[in-house]
Amino acid sequence: MWKVLTGGIHLDGLADSLDGLTGRSPAERLQIMGDSRIGVFGAVGLIFLLLLELAALAELPFPLRARALLLAPAVGRLTPLLLARTFTPATPGEGSGAAFMGAVTRGALGLGLGVIAAAGAMLAGLPGLVGAAVGLGLAWGLARLFSRRLGGLTGDSLGAAVESGELGVLLALVSLRHLA
Repeated sequence: MWKVLTGGIHLDGLADSLDGLTGRSPAERLQIMGDSRIGVFGAVGLIFLLLLELAALAELPFPLRARALLLAPAVGRLTPLLLARTFTPATPGEGSGAAFMGAVTRGALGLGLGVIAAAGAMLAGLPGLVGAAVGLGLAWGLARLFSRRLGGLTGDSLGAAVESGELGVLLALVSLRHLA
């Protein structure tokens, strides 16, 4: 349901970003990402992501699942703030991604990190904090890949980071549950 509430915009960003990776140059990659049609890599990536998220949620006992459904989207929404402060736009002055990245302040990032740390601790204790850190780390790593391949980040790559951040939280919580 949380994917529907956002209109699937972050899923679209993930699909476009994965399709864009197939280009031979940064300019070609950006052109592919601007195409409204979905390609094979985008479609397969979406299927893989959604199946992984469903499998992770199915592995969590109900009380933890409910908390994970609150924490994962919150961490996902923090990732663009983190990435805006640590990466540059691929197309400065163009698009909503560049505008967003230019508007994020250190204060907004600090506040967001504080809220997520508190939410993670309150919702799931130490596993919640670890889950949040894993989600942010996975999103940062994916953003680094996109930044290298595109010459910076776009709105689509920020959306892909939201999705990877959510997935990272869920996978970390499942892993930690099985370690206990």
